[in-house]
Amino acid sequence: MNRADFIEKYGGIYEHSSWVAEAAFGAADIPGAMRQAVEQASHEQQLALICAHPDLGEKLDTLTASSTSEQQGAGLNQCSPEEFAEFQQLNRAYKEKFGFPFIVAVKGLDRQGILQRFRERIHHEPEREFRTALDQIHRIAAFRLEALS
Repeated sequence: MNRADFIEKYGGIYEHSSWVAEAAFGAADIPGAMRQAVEQASHEQQLALICAHPDLGEKLDTLTASSTSEQQGAGLNQCSPEEFAEFQQLNRAYKEKFGFPFIVAVKGLDRQGILQRFRERIHHEPEREFRTALDQIHRIAAFRLEALS
């Protein structure tokens, strides 16, 4: 496959960050090459990747197709007013504390499971949470790559 077709196919695996696919072009191990590109990126590039992700529980009409599908699969489009308010409050508090959105691979989780992780992780130290966000992004990417197969 040529470079343009490769970027078209894999450019959305890492949310709004086609640079990851560009770095993996020509690699035999695409998932490994993508992960390596993220891990070897500068702190600023990693932060931009994290910040490219949407807030959980936000209006689904503002998300990429992949994020919409993932959040719907977790039932985030069916939040009660109380759950929606808690997501909004936690999103604000989390971003204020860490400077980036809360990231969790929602596949296999429901709203309550996601909220529980949110409530726990908001108490972590910033360095730990930055690492956790990257790890969760890699999980999301793995699920997206699996869906392409």
